[in-house]
Amino acid sequence: MKKLLLIVLGLCLSAGLVQAGTHTYGWEDGGTVLGFYGTNDDESDIMFVSATGSPDPVHSGSGSLKIEDNMTDGTPQAFVVFVWGLQFGDTVTGSFWRYDTTPSAAPSSRIWGHWNDDLPDDYFGYSGSASGQNDYGPGTGWDQATFDWTTMSHSGLVIECRTYSSPGDIVYIDDLEVTIPDHASIMMPSASFVGTDDTSFGSVKALFR
Repeated sequence: MKKLLLIVLGLCLSAGLVQAGTHTYGWEDGGTVLGFYGTNDDESDIMFVSATGSPDPVHSGSGSLKIEDNMTDGTPQAFVVFVWGLQFGDTVTGSFWRYDTTPSAAPSSRIWGHWNDDLPDDYFGYSGSASGQNDYGPGTGWDQATFDWTTMSHSGLVIECRTYSSPGDIVYIDDLEVTIPDHASIMMPSASFVGTDDTSFGSVKALFR
């Protein structure tokens, strides 16, 4: 049975005022992902490593995320952003830099998303596909994957990195960047929380008691 496994690393929660604008994360602090979707009931499906340079590629700074496919079938999905508090007509813009050196062949990756209207109370919720980028990248090193999600009826969004690969294949991503509206909240892989809603913040903290 396929299961969503939530990975909680370095539970460092902090609250602050959100301004409409861009929030970034570059895997410099040793974080990996917020969760993933795989075929088994354990973390053997996908290996996530915070890479720190040579021989692993880094786009900028001192870190990147190394994703190794250990699944026997299916598409690995790494969850890198949670956004909630969205309202009708809101647009979220997300991007990251991805790395592979296999033109027109596996492994490759793209930015994708799904709706989760139960955020932040239930990270395991699923409210339908939010779609994503069609382009798998040139496979010639680093390039930027980006997509805009506009909601007509959903309040929560999970941004994913989907990899298209075989067991043992590796891709890298770096320099995650997300723009949200001023009334929304966001969580990135460092497990830091930024928001204006005290009730929502309390709900998130309760998950880690």
